[in-house]
Amino acid sequence: MSTHRKALFLYTELAPYFLACVERLVRDHDVEVHIVRWPVNREAPFELRFADRVTVYERDAYDDQALLRLMHELAPDIAFASGWVDKGYLKVCRALHKAGVPTVMCSDTAWRGDARQWAAVGASRLWLKRTFSHAWVTGEAQARYARQLGFPALNIRTGFYSADTDHFLPLGTQLLARRTHHWPHRFLCVARYIPTKGHQLLCDVFAKLCEDGLAGDWELWIAGTGELHQQVIASPAGRHPRIRHLGFVQVEQLPTVLAQCGVFVLPSSYEPWGVVVHEHACAGLPLLLSSAVGAGERFLEETGNGHRFIAGDAGTLHTMMRMLMLSSDAELRTMGERSHALGAQWTPADWARVVMDLMKARREA
Repeated sequence: MSTHRKALFLYTELAPYFLACVERLVRDHDVEVHIVRWPVNREAPFELRFADRVTVYERDAYDDQALLRLMHELAPDIAFASGWVDKGYLKVCRALHKAGVPTVMCSDTAWRGDARQWAAVGASRLWLKRTFSHAWVTGEAQARYARQLGFPALNIRTGFYSADTDHFLPLGTQLLARRTHHWPHRFLCVARYIPTKGHQLLCDVFAKLCEDGLAGDWELWIAGTGELHQQVIASPAGRHPRIRHLGFVQVEQLPTVLAQCGVFVLPSSYEPWGVVVHEHACAGLPLLLSSAVGAGERFLEETGNGHRFIAGDAGTLHTMMRMLMLSSDAELRTMGERSHALGAQWTPADWARVVMDLMKARREA
């Protein structure tokens, strides 16, 4: 029989950055990890690698009763669930919570205070208390939502997402060392081609800067795939010769792309967090983020390592892109150094320590 402490993650879509955190948990704290996951998203076909003492179960192979049997067999010391979207996951957490096992609701949903969220607060407060002992969220706007849902402030943690800093921080150090005399004049956007990511707006604004003779020698590269991929590529702006569409790029291939790019841009109209921001901060790139990008809370200091523009607004995006184009290479390097420092302030090791702290928690009476 295993003597390792056990953590159960009831997850939706897995990504390499999450598995980097799990690997650190296993390595640093001798924890056995069990992950139930939804099927792979075809728009984010990550190649995933699992550490030793990590066991993965496919959600579609278990009905709710089978999931409960699996939980009883595993007898985890703590359980984490991705929000409340999966009713089977909630049944597992409710059973564990009743037995006194810490159960953690994980969420990146920010508090907006709209009618739908107030309705969710009214409908869920009672059953949430019977299901979860703690909430682990990404940032302050998400923590506010957790408080509205009835979680005590002491039972709410932030920092649920972390980039794979072991991968991106050394890359940033290398890139900064190479860029002492010249900074690449190339924007990079890494995002799925879906309506909320703002690809068309980005292409339209960049193409206009080029057409008006205001872009200097700058280019725009976009990595990703998704439902709007062909539509954006086929648009007049998307076909601009100084815009390059790279398709989906695996994590292992990103260093080659990053070595040729100088500013990370994310023009989303809706982006509750965005781990990709943390990754590119670690890589030492200045940041240009819309006001909708939650990760700007932790990783963007305006004028320090980049700029923010009003989500969906072509005018402010135009202005901020132009400001970066007018920045000297020395100024861009200073911004890149600050991004790198901010990115280093939260790591998978910090994430793993939160898991261990929560594992020691006891449900409030």
